[in-house]
Amino acid sequence: MSDGVLRRNRPGSKAKDFCRWPDQPIEEMDNTLAVQQLIQQTIRRDPSNLEAILKMPEAQEEGVWKYEHLRQFCMELNGLTVRLQNECKPNTCTQMTATEQWIFLCAAHKTPKECPAIDYTRHTLDGAACLLNSNKYFPSRVSIRDSSVGKLGSVCRRVYRIFSHAYFHHRAIFDAFEKETHLCKRFTHFVTKYSIISKEILILPKLDDETPISQPVGESEA
Repeated sequence: MSDGVLRRNRPGSKAKDFCRWPDQPIEEMDNTLAVQQLIQQTIRRDPSNLEAILKMPEAQEEGVWKYEHLRQFCMELNGLTVRLQNECKPNTCTQMTATEQWIFLCAAHKTPKECPAIDYTRHTLDGAACLLNSNKYFPSRVSIRDSSVGKLGSVCRRVYRIFSHAYFHHRAIFDAFEKETHLCKRFTHFVTKYSIISKEILILPKLDDETPISQPVGESEA
C-alpha cells in the first residue's frame, strides 16, 4: 500500500467491483507474492492479451515465472470445473476421454487407472494443488530449484487433458468459458512458448482458426 491504495476486496463487495484498484509496478508489490500479483493484474487488464500476460520481466527467475503461471492456471480451471459438473457426470462421462480416440488414466491412484472424467478433473486439480503447495519441492516462491521446476511438465500434461475433454465433449461450456477467460489459448501459448510439453500432445485445434487435427487412436498413461 505504498501509494496509499488499499488493494483488498472489502466484505460485501459485489463481484463486478472485485479488484477494481489501479495497476501497480512490480517493484512496489509484496516481494514474496509479486510475480503472482503481476500476473493477475495483467490478466485483469486484458485476458486476451497473451503476449503481455506471458511476458517475463527482466531479471525474473524463469522457474518462478513458470511456477506462478501454473498456479494461476489451476486456480482459474476451478471455474471451468464448476461449470462442467452440471453436465459431466460419472454415469455419462465414464472415462476421461478426448474425442473417441484418447482415454487418459488417472494418476491419483496407487496404480494409474481409468476414472470418470469429472473425477479425473478433480483429482488432477487436487494433486496439482498438493504439489504446488509442497514445502518439500517449493519451499520458496522467490527462488525454485531446477529439479522442482522439472515437475511442472507432468502437471501441465494432465491439466491440458481437462481442456481437451471439455472441448470435445462439452463444447458449449468450453466455448462460453473460453470467451470470458481465453484460458485454454493462454495455456497452450504458455506450454509452447516455454517448451514445457511436446507439441504432439497438443491435440486441440488452434482456437483462432479451428484448424482440423488428426491424431492416432491410443490410451495415455498418467
